[in-house]
Amino acid sequence: MAKEKIVVVGAGYAGVAATKFLSKKLKKDDAEITLIDRHSYHTMMTELHEVAGGRVEPDAVQYDLQRLFARQKNVSLVTDTVTGIDKDKKIVTTKLGKYPFDQLIIGMGGEPNDFGTPGVKEHGFTLWSMEDAIKIRKHIEDTVAKAALEPDEATRRAMLTFVVCGSGFTGIEMIGELMEWKNVLAKEFKLRPEEFTLMVVEALPTILNMLDRKDAEKAERFMMKKGIQLKKGAPITEVTVDHIVLKDGSQVPTNTLIWTAGVKGTSDAADFGLEAARGQRLYANEYMQAKGYEDKDIYIVGDLVHYEEKGDGRPTPQIVQAAEQTAHTAAANIVAKVKNTEKHEFKSNYQGFMVSIGSKWGVANLMDKVHMAGFMAIVMKHIVNLKYFFDMRSGYYMFQYMMHEFFHIKNDRNVTRGHSSRYGNVLWSVPLRVFYGSMWLIESSKKVVGDGHYLNPTSWFGDGSWFTDKVVFPFPWLQEQVTTGASAAGSHAAEATTAATGAAGGATDAAAATATQATHFGFSYAFGENPMPVFEKMPHWFSKIMEVMMPNQDVALFMQKFMTFVEIGIALALIFGLFTWLASAATIGLTIVFCLSGMFYWVNIWFIFVAFALMNGSGRALGLDRWVIPWIQRTVGKWWYGTPRSIYGKK
Repeated sequence: MAKEKIVVVGAGYAGVAATKFLSKKLKKDDAEITLIDRHSYHTMMTELHEVAGGRVEPDAVQYDLQRLFARQKNVSLVTDTVTGIDKDKKIVTTKLGKYPFDQLIIGMGGEPNDFGTPGVKEHGFTLWSMEDAIKIRKHIEDTVAKAALEPDEATRRAMLTFVVCGSGFTGIEMIGELMEWKNVLAKEFKLRPEEFTLMVVEALPTILNMLDRKDAEKAERFMMKKGIQLKKGAPITEVTVDHIVLKDGSQVPTNTLIWTAGVKGTSDAADFGLEAARGQRLYANEYMQAKGYEDKDIYIVGDLVHYEEKGDGRPTPQIVQAAEQTAHTAAANIVAKVKNTEKHEFKSNYQGFMVSIGSKWGVANLMDKVHMAGFMAIVMKHIVNLKYFFDMRSGYYMFQYMMHEFFHIKNDRNVTRGHSSRYGNVLWSVPLRVFYGSMWLIESSKKVVGDGHYLNPTSWFGDGSWFTDKVVFPFPWLQEQVTTGASAAGSHAAEATTAATGAAGGATDAAAATATQATHFGFSYAFGENPMPVFEKMPHWFSKIMEVMMPNQDVALFMQKFMTFVEIGIALALIFGLFTWLASAATIGLTIVFCLSGMFYWVNIWFIFVAFALMNGSGRALGLDRWVIPWIQRTVGKWWYGTPRSIYGKK
């Protein structure tokens, strides 16, 4: 049986979703899937405002296709521009080649719609691609730098006036980024934030019309409180180099107009000979098949598709949820044809809408039931974005997203207000790391040396050592076995109990001798007091777990030796800064185990908090992690993902 040749054009939300679905449902022997895009990466379009607004770097929203599809062996990547489609011969033509297909998905997305407004193309900025975002960012930085040196007040005011046309999600999120960025720019160029003017111009009488009105009104009040000007019912009729003209004839002096007022289907698909609707979108039926070419197995998805689900003249919205759902419908119908099963009609299921206004505040409407505003709305937006990476099966980019949004952030521009940022000097944690590792090494060495002398290795492994045939764990069932299995059971049990120690701070001979004295709670040792254990005895549930893990003396003897080696390994890892995060995490785990075992004092509970502090990357300063971790990342990344390239499809 010949493999089905499936070509997907466009690596936007729809194209990636369709390709992932097809790759999962069809085996390598069933189909050859070719994904063609003019870029070698997928752009998270919903986060472009963060790049344009100077919050994150471009690579934070730019995901290499090789890393997304490296494990899908039935997917081939091609970096090229599609120039035409021969519908009869079923061939996709690109600038550099031709690709025959049995099934074709066109998901080339949309482009800004300026509705023919004079001057937008020449003097305005759009926000629809990575190139657009970088262009806006550079223009704003350059403009503010020039304004800082501009002596004429009127010219200076116009240069520091930033206007966004359109109050949809893109426009409001863009003005939200500028709202925060202006404070950073003002400080950098020695300006006052009050000198900046931020404005949203909207042709309709309301804003954020995809949201519930109450949610939209909350957003409006928040923006007005932050000094953002809103001009509603004010269509722009002309854009010039230094001002815009509104329908009522008034002018707004500005050197920066960001146009987000509309979207239309990409003009690249206009010459494909497919039936087009308004806004250059292409008609499709309920199966996402191109109207009039159902027998050619051509599917339209994403922002490019025009399908009226309710027959009310309103096509599917140009949002991510619609893009992914149309893609899944088209891909499911291709799978149905390959496997000779029933087709699926498109059924929308939009889970809600959310918009951020800056990095710390937003509004969300989930399933028409849950309404959020402020901090929780931003948290929900991050959760939705993380779910997107989960759906794409990309743990790598899920991790990168968290690093960019929570840890590699500057100027406190994230939902935690900068508290999670790791842009600090970890050099000062090196003494703590070395001390902590040394403490572990000394305490674990006691379990090797016992009552012997450190400088005399022949005296090691004797009395007091964890490497004898005495069980040191004070677990009742182990002590009972000692009692029934030894002639001097009573004395041996007592010796075993008093020999038990924690990981650097457990039960000691001195503690056993004063067991009858009252214990005193405290976080530091006070002379003459008997320190209090975290737990006087093991919780019942934990006792059951330990009894399964260490049912007899033989296992217990092995475990006490093994744990000694583990502690020595943790100590050396911390001292030399190798795998510091893992060593610190292991420390936390071990300390919790010792606490639950009744072998750890409150005075040593600081072990846990120091371990958390050392998880900040402390091994990368004067430690082996500075070289080892990047080497592992490069090596494992190359093995797992291959080598990302700027152009795919060339040998």
